[in-house]
Amino acid sequence: MLALALCLTGTSATTTPPPPPAPQAAEVYFSPHGGATDAVVRELGKARKIILVQAYSFTSKPIAAALVAAHQRGVAVTLILDDSDKTGNGTMIDVVALGGDVVLIDAKHAIAHNKVMVIDGAVVLTGSFNFTAAAENSNAENLLVLRSALLAAEYTANWHAHEVHSTKYTPTPALPTPPRAK
Repeated sequence: MLALALCLTGTSATTTPPPPPAPQAAEVYFSPHGGATDAVVRELGKARKIILVQAYSFTSKPIAAALVAAHQRGVAVTLILDDSDKTGNGTMIDVVALGGDVVLIDAKHAIAHNKVMVIDGAVVLTGSFNFTAAAENSNAENLLVLRSALLAAEYTANWHAHEVHSTKYTPTPALPTPPRAK
């Protein structure tokens, strides 16, 4: 009777526990307030060798800080930004450039509209999500975190295709505060 009951329930007395779930090959985040900025910062914090960035609009302070922190721990960080980032309101271009990251400007296109990060040749962050506070807090955006060396290689090749026509950005050093009149 026990054997019949086990057959009917689909279990056996010697079942083994299921294997632990495999790491997800993809994660998705939506905004506003969907955790995309936190996901970007978390992935940047895991970087060990190289981070390649392409961005249209770049005003996110937490993402800028994570890129500078990655550089400070020895990660090679290079950004290709749209020409508008040189003068955009709230741009983080000087923050990352003065923090040691290499910044290139892609002025070849009407808009260099990519929103991509490739981390250690294994992880790709992409989607409509601009690396801005507005993208996290008020826009309808999406971010994909893709764990695939094959996709990372494709995105890296595209990044290098834009690198060849981009020019190095030289940051504007912070001006000293003028002395106060007495």
